[in-house]
Amino acid sequence: MYVSGYAAGSPKAMGRLRELARRTEINAMVIDVKDDYGLLTYPSEVRLAHRIGADRRPLMAQPKQLIDELHAEGLYVIGRLVVFKDAWLASRVPDWALHERSGKVWKDSKGKAWINPYRTEVWNYNIAIAKEAARLGFDEIQFDYVRFPANGKRAEAVIDYGSHGTTKPEAIGQFLGRARDGLHGKPISADVFGLVTSSSDDMGIGQTWRSVASSVDAISPMVYPSHYSAGMYGIPQPDLNPSAVIRKSMSDAAARNRYLIQSGIKPAQIRPWLQSFTATWLHPHLAYGEKEIREQIRAAREAGVDQYLLWSPRCIYPLTSSSSLMGEQRG
Repeated sequence: MYVSGYAAGSPKAMGRLRELARRTEINAMVIDVKDDYGLLTYPSEVRLAHRIGADRRPLMAQPKQLIDELHAEGLYVIGRLVVFKDAWLASRVPDWALHERSGKVWKDSKGKAWINPYRTEVWNYNIAIAKEAARLGFDEIQFDYVRFPANGKRAEAVIDYGSHGTTKPEAIGQFLGRARDGLHGKPISADVFGLVTSSSDDMGIGQTWRSVASSVDAISPMVYPSHYSAGMYGIPQPDLNPSAVIRKSMSDAAARNRYLIQSGIKPAQIRPWLQSFTATWLHPHLAYGEKEIREQIRAAREAGVDQYLLWSPRCIYPLTSSSSLMGEQRG
């Protein structure tokens, strides 16, 4: 289950989540190392992170102690590191940000600057943080927002990527490959858009199943039913039918892995992010409780996928006890 930096730094929240793991089948936590704003959740010794103040307000004062305690309880601990969505780094080192052709820093529809995924200096910075997280004791490093921003044609027309002939999927794959090599055997994983399981191209964000699944140990498509448009996969209202969405997306993912194997490529394990939140912005929407979570787990299992992660931005997981479904490996 996902654990934000705020929750990880709160004895009350961590007490609740640890108790949840003790009485259910949950056996892993994904804890923020570097969040969606580019801020580190612990005191860092990475020179650049310290110089730009990325660790100025650490939420976890003693991360190693926390990890040791979680290990003692039998939990697998994953460090989540947001890579290219880093407004903090973009504001402190604007040369590394995405720019418009006019020369000014480009910002997305929410007014946030992004780091240019082609900049190898940015790769090195994030890999240094990943190495530090590994030294703290995280069992695995998970890279999130390891992609280009999702833009329409108008935005793409004004951005100057400075790619020098390298495609977006090549850049993402090369970064992940360098991270894997730099971590010397420490497992790595990557989060990808849910539609990466089924799309015929990179959707403009640089994520293809082949480029990511061939570069990491585990790939985590974010297959939240609420995030699929009406009619996708022939499902009129995906949020209202979580089983169908998960079954189709996981079947497609499994088929893509089989194709990689036939091509002589060892693919990543499939470990999807499942929905543990209610999409109140949709009308109508389904209230996601334990029943809906377990429907998603069951659908993934029926498609041959036994591992999963649960996402809730508020770290709320309405599980009451272990399920008889869960005789398989869990993540």
